[in-house]
Amino acid sequence: MALLNFRKRDAAGAEPGAGAINPQVSAFLRNYSIEVMPRTADKVEDFRALLPEGTRVYIAHIEGTPIDDMVRTARRLAGDGFSVMPHFPARIIRDRATLADWIARYQGEAGVDQALLLAGGVADPAGAFDSSMQLLETGLFDKAGFKRLHVAGHPEGNRDIDPDGGMKNVEQALRWKQDFSDRTDAQMAIATQFAFDARPIIAWADGLRDAGITLPIHIGIAGPAKLQTLIRFAIACGVGPSLRVLQKRAMDVTKLLLPYEPTEVITELAAHKAAHPDFNIEQVHFFPLGGIKTNAGWAIANGGDSARPANETGAHAS
Repeated sequence: MALLNFRKRDAAGAEPGAGAINPQVSAFLRNYSIEVMPRTADKVEDFRALLPEGTRVYIAHIEGTPIDDMVRTARRLAGDGFSVMPHFPARIIRDRATLADWIARYQGEAGVDQALLLAGGVADPAGAFDSSMQLLETGLFDKAGFKRLHVAGHPEGNRDIDPDGGMKNVEQALRWKQDFSDRTDAQMAIATQFAFDARPIIAWADGLRDAGITLPIHIGIAGPAKLQTLIRFAIACGVGPSLRVLQKRAMDVTKLLLPYEPTEVITELAAHKAAHPDFNIEQVHFFPLGGIKTNAGWAIANGGDSARPANETGAHAS
């Protein structure tokens, strides 16, 4: 199905009245994914008018969201031709029976065969699980024939996992997940928390590769939004040193009231990828904190609506 309202471009790939699209950025945005929640998805009249056909859409499962709402959103997106990847937050899943029920409902009602497994930002687990590794160890995803399993990554650490602000426990968990990928047929990737500075992202990704963790990385990027909104989300989500990028911008009165756009961080990462083709960041994953329509429009304007390849890259990809 063709996209409904993508703006026309000239032969050079630029929109009328706009500057030429950076080919490195366009290449880096190829096959990007985006995240929604049921309540935000309900406000979108037609996703097909905003996103390229086949876009992977993650559905965030926030504590308190009924599974009925999650499955309904998955069914709608799948029916529109998108690749649906719901979250499975370990700490809000009561027990193995609940996990099996969720998997069966997503599969039976929406044809879902992929998932993002994460601990979930809840202090006290609801039941038997408190980590994505425990979810993987159940074997239920494999039994159900799920083909793709993504796990969370934290380029700037995660104080829920490493209270001292280090990376020891986070890296140990990724080593375990790398081993799981090596010994199974799961197609796996690391989908990360968002960050705002390319330098620590590059250092983190290179450090993982040096440590033998070769799972492809889908880097989390915050989409265009008001600066105050981003700072609030960044603090709530535990974003680390790169938060200084936003704080510095907030001190500049000429930029304070202007919306933030991820142009700088994506341009730097795209240039690094072009210079180092083996760089293990393979895709961009957008958090549309300023709205799905705004994020989708930014991606389109920067060449992110290019056709998707028939086969994805990734661990154990066919």
